[in-house]
Amino acid sequence: MSVWRRSAAAGIMAAALPALAGAQGALRPDQTAFRETYKELVEINTTLSAGDCTEASKAMAKRLSLAGFPDSDLHIIVEPSHPKEGNLVAILPGKNLKAKAILLLAHIDVVEAKREDWERDPFKLVEEDGFFYARGASDDKAQAAIWVDTLIRYKKEGYKPRRTIKMALTCGEESDDALNGADLLVTKHRDLIDAGLALNEGAGGLLDDAGKPVSLSIQSGEKVYQDYHFEATNPGGHSSRPVKDNALARLSAALVKVNADDFPVQLNETTRAYFTAMAPLVDAESGAAMKALVADPSDAKAAAIVSRNPTWNSMLRTTCVPTMANAGHAPNALPQRARANVNCRIFPGHTAEETRQRLIQVIGDDKVTIKADDTSLRTPPPPPLTPAVMEPLKKQAAKLWPGVPIVPFQTTGATDGKYTNAAGIPTYGLTGIFADNSGNGVHGLNERVRVKSLYDARDFLYALVKDYADQK
Repeated sequence: MSVWRRSAAAGIMAAALPALAGAQGALRPDQTAFRETYKELVEINTTLSAGDCTEASKAMAKRLSLAGFPDSDLHIIVEPSHPKEGNLVAILPGKNLKAKAILLLAHIDVVEAKREDWERDPFKLVEEDGFFYARGASDDKAQAAIWVDTLIRYKKEGYKPRRTIKMALTCGEESDDALNGADLLVTKHRDLIDAGLALNEGAGGLLDDAGKPVSLSIQSGEKVYQDYHFEATNPGGHSSRPVKDNALARLSAALVKVNADDFPVQLNETTRAYFTAMAPLVDAESGAAMKALVADPSDAKAAAIVSRNPTWNSMLRTTCVPTMANAGHAPNALPQRARANVNCRIFPGHTAEETRQRLIQVIGDDKVTIKADDTSLRTPPPPPLTPAVMEPLKKQAAKLWPGVPIVPFQTTGATDGKYTNAAGIPTYGLTGIFADNSGNGVHGLNERVRVKSLYDARDFLYALVKDYADQK
């Protein structure tokens, strides 16, 4: 964010400077302003159970309003039946209203976090040893805060993009039990968020053990999220008279088989490009295995080596894993019912029913029923990595991370991009936030993001969005 009274020229010069000040402890004035926005957003609890996305949306809208955005360009979208699950759409009009807009997409809801489990309060932003810690510090309030800050910087400096720039901060991405804001926007408010290109979460940069950038990824496709409900039933009885046909034991045996099973290896255009690009960047054994797999996906030895890495394993195949279970009705009774949820991330091109049939075959027990959750969305084909997408990316990445290769990536999770891509808005995961292989505690304890990585990504996206917005 530029200083409140900074001129347009000074703002542009500041954006071109490397974000070294943050790494050395003394922030630039515009970085201090961004940190305030980031802190406010992070510290508003937006969990489904006790949080309020509407409060967060209003707080960000207020910041945009103070920066000069008129009320007509700020839209708080709230379904009356979900009063705390509000979304924000902000619009910076372009000079050519016929040119397709650029959409900046991020979700502001976060995964649940219990204070007693965390080393620090999950809803207080803590800066410690070069990291920001908090729930949502990475997923996805880092990018959400960057988008708000970017629009404020543009407004303050008087920037007039060729294409309209739109920002959508959505709620409900992290839970199937919530109203999904991205789905709401594409189905009921399409005019507000319609665009020719969208930038979203889904991929960042990889650091080695010494903190040196290894690669920068752009996500162009994602696996299909699908839940399956497993159930075993039994007449039950007194626990003093046990029988071998136990519903809980039967379900447990089925889940063990699911956990041990590996779906076949597959490659598509995106993952083939990813493993080809990564092969020379990783250790020799993994690199050789990647090359072998690209040449022959049926190479079992190569697959076993690559699959040691959980992310690579998930990129290679459909994955299914037990995530929740409950059983029984009393501690002194045989369980009459045992249920479990198995979460699958299905490789693009395969259906939920096809996957269910494989699960049935894997467990080999007709007394355990498997039903697919019918609310999951089918993911469309990945959007193409055209020169119009890649050339501005290469240009801006080279300024901050010279010589670091750009690697296409198929995310193994699920994002709001599944809704925008399905609606015909090509959506790419691109954060520019570098991290190591640890996963930054996302969805787990002590979620974090590197301070320097966040400030660098902020400058990178500020410049990149301009390039996309000014394209002819």
